[in-house]
Amino acid sequence: MVTNEYLRARDRRRHRLPDRLYQLFLMLLGGTLFAVTAAALSQSIQLSNSEAQVIGRKIWQNESGGTVAGLTAWNSGEDFASLGIGHFIWYPAGRRGPFEESFPPLLNYLASSGITIPSWLEKARACPWSNRAQFLSDQQSPRMRQLRSLLSETIALQATFAASRLEQALPKMLNAVPDPERAKIRANFFRVAAAPLGPYVLVDYVNFKGEGTLPTERYQGQGWGLLQVLGAMGDGPALSEFRLAADRVLTRRVANSPPERGERRWLQGWRNRIRTYR
Repeated sequence: MVTNEYLRARDRRRHRLPDRLYQLFLMLLGGTLFAVTAAALSQSIQLSNSEAQVIGRKIWQNESGGTVAGLTAWNSGEDFASLGIGHFIWYPAGRRGPFEESFPPLLNYLASSGITIPSWLEKARACPWSNRAQFLSDQQSPRMRQLRSLLSETIALQATFAASRLEQALPKMLNAVPDPERAKIRANFFRVAAAPLGPYVLVDYVNFKGEGTLPTERYQGQGWGLLQVLGAMGDGPALSEFRLAADRVLTRRVANSPPERGERRWLQGWRNRIRTYR
């Protein structure tokens, strides 16, 4: 739950993020264009709660239509819960898949930001629901309502948590590819970042499909994260090339995926999300 102390301080406290991410919100709010430099990624500047709300609600809309019910989901065919505005992954005890688990780090981030976490959630070492059926049958339980309340009251903080991944993404991606490929990845990253709404595209895709650097996030040796999209871009207009590359990368993911996962049912929704990158 959000403490009274936090509520009183919320309008005057400001979350620190890389300067480039602050510019992201200014662009979303109608700010002007500016030159993008590598140094900006390592700088910090203050970000207001209201600015963080903009991107938080945009990510929330992308993931679950902006509904409170959509903050607690467990998709058919998946082995994990998807929670919060970014559908952060939480695995049950003894279960680990190829995807990066992001909900426990989110809880840590919320707690470090002054949010009171329900005691049952604070003590949980893994997702307390062992499968989707159990999760769905518990939708109206007190703890599920507590969870949705926590998530619906921390939209801005979840957005800053999701956006913080962009600060780390470029160095991780460059370290993951051979030297000859680094110039293209770096150049395309900054081409997209400099476009109107481009930084939103980078933040949303990193939250959506990851950086693309984890060896476990591969089907038949091919990934689908931001790294793979940047590597597949052509020389045309940045956002147009990003959308085309993302479509190709995600279509390839579906083609390479294990048939039992039935990932083709998600492809149209993924394409709809990519269409917001314009």
